[in-house]
Amino acid sequence: MFINKSTNGTNNLCGKNVSYFRKRIHLSQRQLADKLQITGLDIDKNAIQRIEAGKRFVTDIELKKLSVALDVSIEELLEDDNMKIVKEN
Repeated sequence: MFINKSTNGTNNLCGKNVSYFRKRIHLSQRQLADKLQITGLDIDKNAIQRIEAGKRFVTDIELKKLSVALDVSIEELLEDDNMKIVKEN
């Protein structure tokens, strides 16, 4: 049986990075949702919360819009947490 979960049991790879980059630019979850809604993506604060917690799947369309809203590449959103820590030090 095929299971759509990452190795750590979450439903997406980008949640922790979305949270990291959102906080880095001092946006609340609601502000990020508002910014995404302006681009035409129908998403609310609760969806952002679920993405960041790894409880919600993220489509490729959402991933692209998140990268634009957070001003980072898709690769950065999908990057392993350990790689980000190495880059920061």
